[in-house]
Amino acid sequence: MKKSIYSQLSVMMFLEFLIWGAWFVTLGTYLGNINFSGSQIGYTYLMNNIAAIISPFFIGMIADRYFSSEKVMAILHILGGIVIFFAAGITSVSGLILGLLLYNICYMPTIALANAISFNQMENPDKQFPKIRVWGTIGWIVAGLLITFIQFNYFEGVERSAIPMKMAAVASIILGFYAITLPKTPPQNIGKEVTIGDILGVKALKLMKEKSFLIFVICSLLISIPLAFYYNFTNMFLNDLGMKGVAAKQSMGQMSEVIFMILMPFFFVRLGVKRMLLVGMLSWVLRYLLFAMGNIGAGVWMLYLGILLHGLCYDFFFVTGQIYVDKKAGKDIRASAQGFIALVTYGIGIGLGSVVSGQIVDLFTSEGVKNWPAIWWSPAIFAALVAILFAGTFKDTVADEKA
Repeated sequence: MKKSIYSQLSVMMFLEFLIWGAWFVTLGTYLGNINFSGSQIGYTYLMNNIAAIISPFFIGMIADRYFSSEKVMAILHILGGIVIFFAAGITSVSGLILGLLLYNICYMPTIALANAISFNQMENPDKQFPKIRVWGTIGWIVAGLLITFIQFNYFEGVERSAIPMKMAAVASIILGFYAITLPKTPPQNIGKEVTIGDILGVKALKLMKEKSFLIFVICSLLISIPLAFYYNFTNMFLNDLGMKGVAAKQSMGQMSEVIFMILMPFFFVRLGVKRMLLVGMLSWVLRYLLFAMGNIGAGVWMLYLGILLHGLCYDFFFVTGQIYVDKKAGKDIRASAQGFIALVTYGIGIGLGSVVSGQIVDLFTSEGVKNWPAIWWSPAIFAALVAILFAGTFKDTVADEKA
């Protein structure tokens, strides 16, 4: 791959995830500031999960059969940038939820399109793609740093405002016009019949005849429910405690993600699939316990450690899970199986978590004051129960031997 193309793809990936990181992290804090309840915040975040479920249908049934990926990406980002800019000016519950649903429907398909554009230029994706994808994580980190730079130098209340959404809008429109210059990536399935079953990963259901894979799917769904608590309410929690520069400090989680991604091969050889997945689950338990017991004074180290655990939480569970699915599925259903597990976790699991987390926050809110220790104990206990279930029932020595 030419250096010029590598640079093009790196900039694309950087902007792709800078956009998401700009609005997603601080959204809960902003919504709380305009008097959304916990449940209403949960339903607003649910729009991202609904779009994640809809996205594969758009890609599989339309974009990948009729249009070049870079052109579709350009249109979606320009349109999405306009939508989220106007959504930033809406304060009614129904209006903002609808606006963010429309925005997420524009944005979520672009992740798959960015990957497709990248893979189409690669001779050796296993080695080349990680070098491109890491720029996405860097983009997410830079979004947090930019928000905190604004907070310290221009506007202290930026995380409680709609400014991060407008930042995402500007970056989205920039990427939309930039996408026009990306390498041409023609539709991959011209003339091919693609069924809804293919998109949903129905072919992968036969893997669930094996007990170990069935348990893996069930536990993946269940453990995804408490994950939403972190994504939806951590920024609000840390701001409520009085922490400064929260967006930048939360980006330390993505920094640890990069480090643990590099270290994963070392751990795989020594731990195997089951222990890697279990470490990922238990890391979520530990993170929530640290949040429940931490404070802005002598216990502030607990808060920082909880953020830094993101590398273990994400890489050891999600990335290991994707590797496990790759090992279990044959070449003919590998893509279908990955689509299925993404639907189970990012779509259904975290979607349920968005609803449940909002209701738990409301349950432990009295006269506008949130009982954060009680809120964090809820996902900690739930995640611990899932980890116990997984540890006691999952047995797949073949997968561990292959690791």
